[in-house]
Amino acid sequence: MTRPRPSSTTSNLLQDVPGAYPVRTLTEQESHDEATALTLSQAVHARRAEYVRPKHLRIKIGTWNIAACKGTEKDLGGWFVEGKGVTDALAGLKVSDQEDIHRNDVPKNSGLVDREDAATQEARYVRKQCTLPESDPGSLPGNEEIGLYVLGLQEVVDVNSATEALRPYTDPSVAAKWKDAMAHSLPEDYKLVAEQQLIGLYLLIYAAPDLAADVRSVSTTSVGTGLMGYMGNKGAVSARIVIGDTTRLVFVNSHLSAGADKPSLERRNWDLSQIVQRTRFEPIQDAMDLQQMIGEQIGDEDFAFWIGDLNYRLEGIPGADVRRLLMLHTRNEYDLSQRSARKIDKEIQLATDAAKRRAEFGSTTSSISSYGQASARSSTDDARTSIESSATRTVVDEVSASEDPTSLQTTLSSLLPHDELHQQIRARKAFHDGWREGPISFLPTYKYDVGSVGVFDSSEKKRAPSWCDRILYRTRRDKLAYEAKVREEENARKKDEEMKASGTDQAGDDEEILYDYDPDADGINITDDYDEYDEHEGLEDGVVITKEGFEDEIQLEYYTAHQRVLSSDHKPLDAVFMLKYDAVVPELKAKVHAEVAKDLDKAENESRPNVTVVVDQHSETQTEQCENHSRGFEGVWFGAVRWGQAKHRSLTIANTSRVPASFTFIERPVGAGQASGLAPHWLRLKLNDISLESSSTTSASVTVEPGETATVEVEIRVWHMSLVHDLNEGLKSLDDILVLRVEGGRDHFIPVRAKWLDTSLGRSINRLIRIPEGGIRKLQNQRPDSSKNKGGSERGMPEPSEEQEPVRFSAPRELFRLTEAVEDLAARVVAEWDMTASEDSSSSAPWVQHLGWPFDEEAWTERSTTQWETAMSEAGNALDADLPLEASLPSELPRLQRLYVLSSLLLLFLKSLPDGIITEALWSKVENYLSDVEKNKRKPATEEQRTAIQEILSHSPSHSISFILITSMLDRISQEIAGISRAQEEPPVSPASQRPGGTLRRMTGGLGKLPAAPHKERACDAWSRIFAPALVRTPTAGNKKASAVQEKRKIELLDIFLREEEPG
Repeated sequence: MTRPRPSSTTSNLLQDVPGAYPVRTLTEQESHDEATALTLSQAVHARRAEYVRPKHLRIKIGTWNIAACKGTEKDLGGWFVEGKGVTDALAGLKVSDQEDIHRNDVPKNSGLVDREDAATQEARYVRKQCTLPESDPGSLPGNEEIGLYVLGLQEVVDVNSATEALRPYTDPSVAAKWKDAMAHSLPEDYKLVAEQQLIGLYLLIYAAPDLAADVRSVSTTSVGTGLMGYMGNKGAVSARIVIGDTTRLVFVNSHLSAGADKPSLERRNWDLSQIVQRTRFEPIQDAMDLQQMIGEQIGDEDFAFWIGDLNYRLEGIPGADVRRLLMLHTRNEYDLSQRSARKIDKEIQLATDAAKRRAEFGSTTSSISSYGQASARSSTDDARTSIESSATRTVVDEVSASEDPTSLQTTLSSLLPHDELHQQIRARKAFHDGWREGPISFLPTYKYDVGSVGVFDSSEKKRAPSWCDRILYRTRRDKLAYEAKVREEENARKKDEEMKASGTDQAGDDEEILYDYDPDADGINITDDYDEYDEHEGLEDGVVITKEGFEDEIQLEYYTAHQRVLSSDHKPLDAVFMLKYDAVVPELKAKVHAEVAKDLDKAENESRPNVTVVVDQHSETQTEQCENHSRGFEGVWFGAVRWGQAKHRSLTIANTSRVPASFTFIERPVGAGQASGLAPHWLRLKLNDISLESSSTTSASVTVEPGETATVEVEIRVWHMSLVHDLNEGLKSLDDILVLRVEGGRDHFIPVRAKWLDTSLGRSINRLIRIPEGGIRKLQNQRPDSSKNKGGSERGMPEPSEEQEPVRFSAPRELFRLTEAVEDLAARVVAEWDMTASEDSSSSAPWVQHLGWPFDEEAWTERSTTQWETAMSEAGNALDADLPLEASLPSELPRLQRLYVLSSLLLLFLKSLPDGIITEALWSKVENYLSDVEKNKRKPATEEQRTAIQEILSHSPSHSISFILITSMLDRISQEIAGISRAQEEPPVSPASQRPGGTLRRMTGGLGKLPAAPHKERACDAWSRIFAPALVRTPTAGNKKASAVQEKRKIELLDIFLREEEPG
């Protein structure tokens, strides 16, 4: 059963990530449609009554200071698990209670009347053996009747030993001994759910099999308060568990400072405060699935249990009197003819004599007052007054004056007002904030002679009996009630001070003032915390509203000591509680969760702005179709895309909600190696004809009214060589997403995908010479498609090895075709210019304007136009598909611009070669040769240098031939230009002196034999600067000076092959 709690505002913990619903302020109309803006977890929690069911759990909590005595573990199972060792006359239990405890399971002939008597039990006492009485059926619930066993032990090692106190580690054998004893005694399948040790303190928690599955969020910790305030010879070990996903339980096992004087009492209170302040458990996930930021402390739980040797003593009463009085009751457990009974009689006589001597000499020593049970509730001051007024009375006189001295409870009631713990609670110095304790109907648990049932300390010290060992408990309701009481007292104190300050407290002395009331000043302020909400109002005693809002109930069933346990000078103490708690049923919660999620989705869909994204269904041509077809793909599908090709798709964004919708494109989530931004760099976006920067984090907001639409144009184009290389190698794919965020609504994820068509760009010479005739595109289409993955992305052509693919060409066929096409176009452009130059003498030739013509980028005036980009893409496609290069270019493109396009493609092809024409290995040898030439006093002839360098390059024939193709092409273009220049600048020569033939392709002899021309030298120098970075791959230079020398030598290399032979 659950109760509603006041609604509270909870901060939104959701991060601003794609897919999340951003926080949005609701208008009045929207608030009417959506009454409460609950999160999913809050809404599920509000229906908690539907998925919890009540369960009942019996908890047994035991505490025992074993005083480091050997063999105490032998008694553990008997008293703690089976409930043995209780003396009914000394523990408030009756023999008739056995039928209530065991119901019909106890045989009629196994009652306590058949149990071994105390004298016989003491007579057979042997250390390190079980000391429990024989034939004891057990007086308390135990075994399978208990669902949760909580055991707190103190002094499992000798804490007074410096060796143990300063030991830098915890001896595991001690804990193993007690766990073995528990495992041997507990029913089968009970599970250890928590344990914590701090030197002599040890806490164990065992759960029944069905309960163990419901235990969550276990956290244990320890606090030392001993030597120097931090050592572990004193302190506490604590555990926090959550049962049923609803109820927090905290168990504290402590051992506080010893001593009967006032400083010791104050130190015990200090120990307690330190334990409360310094105990902190691990953070927990609450019932609304919210993770705490900091751990919980003592006081944040629903039920707390504090056990242990608290060491609070009996104050203001002679110890001899207490020992004598209590042994008047314990002697009844013995046969008066036995040795133990005679020992008790002796101790009683000694105490009586001491009391009489105090009376004769007028001793002012305090003794027990004749309060009875009523005096237990009076203040400490009143108690001391009563004691002083009867200082000359003996202990027997005081008890006789109150009630029947033969009643144990009368005796205990007379002693309890002197209990330091009760006094400290009344003085609000310790355990005053809601802690409670069951009725004490048993003898003090300390200090006894080891091996005896009821003989208090007979040693020379004769320590006074005390209830040192205690079991306290507190509910959340108790703590809240105490805090409310403190607030009430504080408010009353403030009002008293206000009345005194204003003189109102003296108003009654003025007979003329009957009643003085000012409605404005004395009326209730609606902002005051006048009627504080009390979630426990109207509930029966024992019912507790937990921190998560569930309704639990706890009842104390038993609280007693086990007087017949003889193996320690402390008697073990235990309590049995019955807890009714609400437990979450996972299946029911999952059902409620689904229903709530559905309802919230429906409410949000009706009240939040929303858009629908429609992708245009583009019809692919036959050549564009591929196995990665767009059928079933709900996104932007571009089909097959090649290098430089531009394809366009459009998106329609329609407002399908009832309110205006504002949206933006936001930064998409990216993986390792991906550039951030709205879109990848191979995509261009236009929103309502406004271009968006792909690298930006967000776009401008656009608002569409209900029923209106907006248009997004998406263009794909792959230019960058680094991406081309990764696509060819299958390292990347044309697969990404766009994120459209609707303000106050949900995010829309728009997949974008295309199939990459392999290209020869970005591949090494070693691979290009293995591509068969027909081009790389034909090879890709013939290769079986093994990339039919779930995403539909295509991997590029896998890396072929030399063993798999034979060498088919001496140099890349693409390089043959490009150099041939550039040569041919250059010859025709030069010829056309020669024929038309006389008609237009106002403009100079392009090779005169640009020395690096046709490879100088400054000559490519159209390179930024769409027509140029289209021409480059078509030329690249023709290169990959083995189609005629010039014919692939747009027909309306002038021949000069065609030459520029192919020249640009040639340079791009060379730059994209990963290892270049001259690899780093070859360049190292060439550079060494050039360095030697510089050092040589006699500089070799140009032809001699060419021969030496060609010999070096011949170690890689395909690279050597590729280098010759480039230099031959440049030399032939140079000769064409030189021929035109001579025709324009020199007088005609006789026909006999002309070289046979008339075309560039047939002029293969006599290279470098023409007269030197200044223009050619400058052109060769410009070409060397342009082609050197494209042809040669060099290692990274160490500094700027080395880099400059390296660049100079690369240019020098090309200059050797381009300049004419010097005349000899």
